[in-house]
Amino acid sequence: MNALANHRFLKMHGAGNAIVVLDLRGSRITVSGPEARAIAADPRSRFDQLMVIHDAVTPGTDARLRIYNTDGSRAGACGNGTRCVAFAMLDDPAMARPADGGSLTLETDAGLVAVRRVADRSFTVDMGKPRLKWDEIPLRDPFPDTRRIELQIGPIDDPILHSPAAVSMGNPHAIFFVDRDPDEYDLARIGPMLEGHPIFPERANISLAQVLGRDLIKLRVWERGAGLTLACGTAACATVVAASRLRMIGRQAMVALPGGQLSIEWRADDHVLMTGPVFLEGEGTFAPEIFAGIDG
Repeated sequence: MNALANHRFLKMHGAGNAIVVLDLRGSRITVSGPEARAIAADPRSRFDQLMVIHDAVTPGTDARLRIYNTDGSRAGACGNGTRCVAFAMLDDPAMARPADGGSLTLETDAGLVAVRRVADRSFTVDMGKPRLKWDEIPLRDPFPDTRRIELQIGPIDDPILHSPAAVSMGNPHAIFFVDRDPDEYDLARIGPMLEGHPIFPERANISLAQVLGRDLIKLRVWERGAGLTLACGTAACATVVAASRLRMIGRQAMVALPGGQLSIEWRADDHVLMTGPVFLEGEGTFAPEIFAGIDG
């Protein structure tokens, strides 16, 4: 029987971003790509991101996170998922451990992430500093200015989209600023075409952003490895950074996504803070049969 069979999980979401939280602390079990895909394929545990909690590795941290996309690939960061993990580690009867003042420090593939409770079911995540150099994002070509890069889709003299900003918030992001409502674009068709474009060696999250005011942005996201999503926290952070660099907004804005709103602040110390809600949908256990044919 697969080692994950019958393991308990929480089904949650952050502003619509579908999250499954799995606590593997105290064990040597890890999740493989095929196992993550099997979990995502089961309607009872469908997710945009799977947040797996492991025992802390770095001294002074509370846990180590491994984050998986729907297709089984790893993600460096997930702000919406991190808020859900914080709720689970502080409030869930089976997962909670003693914590100081409702704050946690979590280790991810993108670095250390600090998260603190600001209301009963609202958390602020310090997403760290944006990466803005072409080779840090990364991009294939050495663009000296990543506020706008050379990329377009559609006829050369009348492109549908062109000149996105490029930012990494632990994951690569390309943000197209548009004058029309992002809902008017066929992102389900455009997203996969651009996600795997050769200019993005590690693929990229593709966002359409409409600036509605100095402190409000409407955003839709095609998420790398997950597809169309109701919310993407790192995309919201990347969009505020990109819009601020282009002088479209200041350093703080509310980002309206199909699943809800996130408050983003790019602080003077270069750290990006994201504040938003968490919602607990329920819990379950993984049915053994979903792992049929998978070693583990």
